Amino acid sequence: MDQIQKTGGTALVPFLVFVLIFLGAGIVLNDFYALPSPVAVICGIIAAFLLLKGSINAKVDALIRGCGDSQIVTMCIIYLLAGAFAVVSQAIGGVDATVNLGLTYIPVQYLALGVFLLAAFLSTATGTSVGAIVALGPIVVGLAEQSNSPMPLMLGALLGGSMFGDNLSFISDTTIAATQTQECEMKDKFKVNFLIAGPAALLTIGMLLFAGFQTDPAQAVLPVAQEIEFIKIVPYLLVLFLAMYGINVFVALIAGIVASGAVGIIGGDLDVLLFSKKIYEGFTSMTEIFLLSMLTGGLAEMVRQAGGIQFLLNKANKFISGYRSSQLGVGLLVSGVNSAIANNTVSIVVTGPVAKDISQRYHIDKRKTAAILDIFACIVQGLLPYGAQILIMLSFTKGKISYLEVLTYAWYLYLLLFFTVLAIVTPLVDKFFQNKPATIPAPKAVAA
Repeated sequence: MDQIQKTGGTALVPFLVFVLIFLGAGIVLNDFYALPSPVAVICGIIAAFLLLKGSINAKVDALIRGCGDSQIVTMCIIYLLAGAFAVVSQAIGGVDATVNLGLTYIPVQYLALGVFLLAAFLSTATGTSVGAIVALGPIVVGLAEQSNSPMPLMLGALLGGSMFGDNLSFISDTTIAATQTQECEMKDKFKVNFLIAGPAALLTIGMLLFAGFQTDPAQAVLPVAQEIEFIKIVPYLLVLFLAMYGINVFVALIAGIVASGAVGIIGGDLDVLLFSKKIYEGFTSMTEIFLLSMLTGGLAEMVRQAGGIQFLLNKANKFISGYRSSQLGVGLLVSGVNSAIANNTVSIVVTGPVAKDISQRYHIDKRKTAAILDIFACIVQGLLPYGAQILIMLSFTKGKISYLEVLTYAWYLYLLLFFTVLAIVTPLVDKFFQNKPATIPAPKAVAA
C-alpha cells in the first residue's frame, strides 16, 4: 500500500496552517468563534495534500483512515448523544428548575458561594461551562446589584463553578475528547480529576464562605424564585449517577434522553414529535465539534504518517528529562494550543495524539494524562480574555466590570492550577493508583 513519505518537521506545516488561519481569523474579526473551526481544518488538509510528499491515493487513504478511526467515531457519537440530552433536558425546564432550586435555598450572605455551587452543578449536569454562564449570567449580575454583593466576586464564582463542571462532567466535550484520545474510561479519569479538583473546590468554598461574612443581608432584595419542579432535575442526576457508577456512557446518555423525554411528555412540555425534534436539534448543535473531531483526526493521521508527530516528540524529549517533566510538558503543550485557538475541546483533540505518545513513552498513567489535558485546557480557557466564557460573562455587565476585575476573583482556577502542579511534582495521585514511577527509567529520545 502506498505511504506518505517521511518529511520530518515539514509535515507539521499543514497543522500550523490550520492553527494560524483559526487564530488569524479570530484576531482580524475580533471574534475567535466567527470562523467555523472545521473550515480552518479543511484549509490544513488542503495544505497537507499540497505539501506532503506521496501519491494522492496515499494521502486520501491516510485522511479517510484518520477520520474513521474507532476512537474518533466513538467520540463523535458521544458528542451527538450529549447534545441531544442537553437540548431535551433544557426543553423540559431542567435548567430553570436548577436555577429556582438555588434561588430558594441560598442565604443572601452566601450568594457568591451559592453561585459557585449552582454553576458547578449546572455545568456538571449539562457538560458545558458556556451553557451554565449563559443561563446564570444575567441572574448573577442582577443578584449582585440587588444584594450589594461585589459583582467581580460573584462573576469570579460563576466562572469558577462553570469551569469546575466543564472539567469534570461526564458529558462535557472536553472530558469526551480527553478520555477518547487517551483511551481510558470516563469514570477512571473522573477519579483522578476529582482528586485534584476536589481540594481546589473545597478551598474555594471556604474562601467564598469567608467573603460572604462581609455581606449585610438586610440590604438585599432577592428575586422571588418560582416553584421548584424537582422531577425536572432527575434526568441530570440519573446521568451523573449512572456514569459515576461505571455504566457505559452510551447507555447513561440514552437513559438520560429517555428520562428527559418521559418527564417532558408526562408533564406536557413535550409531545412525541417535539421530543424527536429536540433530539435532532441536539444532534445538530454538535455539528461543528463533530466535524472538527473527524477532520482533525484525518489531518493528524496524514501528519503522523509523514513523520510530523515523531518529529515533535523528538524535539519535546530535549526539554523533558523524566516522568514528572513529561506530565508538565503535556500540560504546557495543550495550554499553548488553547491559548492560540481559544477552544479547550479543539486543543485537546489536536494535542491528544502527541500527549498519548508522550504518556506511553514515559509510562504516565493514561487516566492521569487525560486529567492533565482536560485540566490545563479548562484553566487556560477560563482565563483567556478572548475566550467565550469571559466574553459572554462580561457582556451581561454592560461594561460595568472589566476583565482584570474578574481575574482577581478567579480563585478556583488558580487553586486548580496549584493542585495540578502539586499532583505532577509529588507522588500523591500516583500513590492512589499504586504507581511507582521512580523505578521506571526515563527512555532516551529516539533519533530523528
